[in-house]
Amino acid sequence: MGINETNVKYEERLFYKKLLKGLIIASLLCIVLVGYGVYWAFFDMNRLPTGEYLTEETSPNGKYTLKAYVTNGGATTSYSIRGELVFNDKANKTKNIYWNYREDTAKIIWTDNNTVVINGHTLEVPNEKFDFRNQR
Repeated sequence: MGINETNVKYEERLFYKKLLKGLIIASLLCIVLVGYGVYWAFFDMNRLPTGEYLTEETSPNGKYTLKAYVTNGGATTSYSIRGELVFNDKANKTKNIYWNYREDTAKIIWTDNNTVVINGHTLEVPNEKFDFRNQR
């Protein structure tokens, strides 16, 4: 076996290593993109239907307002409640924090400045959310 043959085999192995690394990276990228697509299409709370305005309650310190909307899914699905948190001190920026299926009324109680109870579900605002699709 000469120097040229050894060099060619080394370069072949190097090529296949690079090819394998490229395939692994491309596969991982595809998996990540498909995973994000599924999350975006089925679980992103920003894509919830708007619904019809139902009621609202403002926190004791006036920092937040929780607005409730009822959505009609049509003939094959039940009503749902969407809770939208309004940041009164940030130019009325909003964030969906509540989504529950088979409800058509919303009982909202603020227990303190940062804790709200919506139909029996306690949430610490602004970070906690309730989404029936993520409950097990």
